[in-house]
Amino acid sequence: MTQLLRDTDPKTAGIAAALIRRGELVALPTETVYGLGADGLNPDAVAKIFVAKGRPQDNPLILHISEPKELEKYCRDIPGSAWDLAEHFWPGPLTMVLPARDIVPRSTTAGLDSVAVRCPQTPVTREIIRLAGVPIAAPSANLSGKPSTTSAQHVLNDYGADGPLAAIVDAGPCRVGVESTIVSLLGERPRLLRPGGVGPEQLREVLGRLEVDQAVTGLLSDDAVVRAPGMKYKHYAPRAQVIVVEGPSETAAKYIRPRLDKNSAVLCFREELPLYGGCQTLAYGRESDPQTLSAGLFAALRELDRDDISTIYARCPTGGGVACAVRNRLLKAAGFRTVRAEETL
Repeated sequence: MTQLLRDTDPKTAGIAAALIRRGELVALPTETVYGLGADGLNPDAVAKIFVAKGRPQDNPLILHISEPKELEKYCRDIPGSAWDLAEHFWPGPLTMVLPARDIVPRSTTAGLDSVAVRCPQTPVTREIIRLAGVPIAAPSANLSGKPSTTSAQHVLNDYGADGPLAAIVDAGPCRVGVESTIVSLLGERPRLLRPGGVGPEQLREVLGRLEVDQAVTGLLSDDAVVRAPGMKYKHYAPRAQVIVVEGPSETAAKYIRPRLDKNSAVLCFREELPLYGGCQTLAYGRESDPQTLSAGLFAALRELDRDDISTIYARCPTGGGVACAVRNRLLKAAGFRTVRAEETL
């Protein structure tokens, strides 16, 4: 039976840390999404993550540490740019990919000689890591391919009370709501592998030049070798086909409305709700405030993950910052299937 632990209970961190040390799976809250955590130095515990999620073995995991200084324990040849990023964004929603020390099992890195590391912001999770005395490997806690988990209830819905998780630590809804930004520092120039809570503009202020990986804007081939989670496969998707409709609000509505039937729905901005009166519509935030879109995206995709919905027409924001991350997640959910409404009318 899965234990449900509240972050406000002073015993929670100790209980969860003991479970991690025993090689168990524990769902942990972070500011980004809930993660499915295990001892990142224990290959047997790490293997449980892949089995529980149904996760492809070539999809690397992120190691979570309790303090920035712990980076040296698990990474080697750390450039000065990594410490600059840590000073600006840790604890927080940024992951760095660096050369791994031998202490990190290849099962955690998907066989690579590099490892993705981040220091999360959520106090209870950092305390669990500290008490466990090991870094915690933790991908998002959703079943592989499904919308990510941004609440303890989402985790429970995916795995059930009698599932493979020893415990779920409940700290309420996630503040950021999308996975961390991932930056590779392996090459001569930093490379953005996945947008997230730290925007490209913020990274460039610290790093100067920043290359953007192809995985941010398109699907990679099946045989591509990836350095970080979320780069290769279709992700974050409900059962329905998601179609991203681009263009001005009224133009998009003119394209979408004639195509709606009882088995289709619209995922839109709150400002656009009047354009879809009488339709099956769900707003996931305000276009004028991309942070609300980030926080509400996965909960909305989960709400629309129903047997009676076969098509979701989705609206996504433009621009930088967290809007870039929201766009990336919706495009991943759609398998990069998009329609430019103004070109079809």
